[in-house]
Amino acid sequence: MSRFRKLTQTLWHCQYHLVWVPKYRYRVLDGKVGVETKICIRMFTEQVNGEVVELNVQSDHVHLIVMIPPKLSISDFVGKVKGCSAIRILGMFSELRLKKYWGNHLWAPGYCVDTVGLDAEMIRKYVKYQEKKERTQEQLQFKYN
Repeated sequence: MSRFRKLTQTLWHCQYHLVWVPKYRYRVLDGKVGVETKICIRMFTEQVNGEVVELNVQSDHVHLIVMIPPKLSISDFVGKVKGCSAIRILGMFSELRLKKYWGNHLWAPGYCVDTVGLDAEMIRKYVKYQEKKERTQEQLQFKYN
């Protein structure tokens, strides 16, 4: 099976490593809250035809490696995941709303994102030597024809 996914006119393999934290980085993602956070992230990712590659919810932050289609921007994805999960979690665990400094906000603003892909040096070499490789293959074809 290819590592690439297909859209109508696109082959894609877009992986991102994301990290985000609860407001004030409080350790609230333990136990049932953490389990529900995982469920929310997986459900939303499936809804946008993405794939959770790796997910780790720790008490004070979330690590996610996700593949999402290129038609969806990473900022839209993160905004929707954080928004939908906050609504669901704050609805299920109303005790989190009781702290006067939280209000209706579960997550701190912002996130960290990095792309996950092939080795950069390998890609540079591929691009640099691709023409040479193609010429060599063409010459081999002419020899055997």
